[in-house]
Amino acid sequence: MGCGSSKSSGGGVSVESTGPKKGSEYDFLFKLLIIGDSGVGKSCLLLRFSDDIFTDSFISTIGVDFKIKTVEIEGVKIKLQIWDTAGQERFRTITSSYYRGAHGIIVVYDVTDQKSFDNITKWLKEIDTFAGGAVQKLLVGNKCDLVNERTITMEQGKALAEGLKIPFVETSAKSSTNVEQAFLMMAKDIKENNAKK
Repeated sequence: MGCGSSKSSGGGVSVESTGPKKGSEYDFLFKLLIIGDSGVGKSCLLLRFSDDIFTDSFISTIGVDFKIKTVEIEGVKIKLQIWDTAGQERFRTITSSYYRGAHGIIVVYDVTDQKSFDNITKWLKEIDTFAGGAVQKLLVGNKCDLVNERTITMEQGKALAEGLKIPFVETSAKSSTNVEQAFLMMAKDIKENNAKK
């Protein structure tokens, strides 16, 4: 089973981003969050996207860390402030305040971990509570390089995303598969929704 992606329509979002400025290094600033259970590879995805590095020996993120990366989409420079929120239950009270002001949220599960997939609906309820239902969302099935350990099929991921009416992509932080695509997909969706306002 290979890695792939599927896109469906997302809801609108109120974007309070920095507009174009003369001499500015970017046209828009979007705050993104990466959430999901502990151990699904959120920090590895962020490091692969921001610094193009991967490490197997990663320790749990305590609290919240963030990286900044500027990307260009259709001639528009977008500065992404990407927050890596800890997935363990005991940290949820810390991370709830970070949902506010988010333009997009990447919800990650591990394709080798059924529980992380089952918990997606809990994370989405938390998003609706703290960020509102209109924030852009992207479902990501990570670790798709672990073909022999996979317990969640790509079809299951696609079906869940279609039911939730959010885009879906499978990634591998280790092999770099679809990592950049996932972040760019999210940035483009936010940009397009911003243009509709």
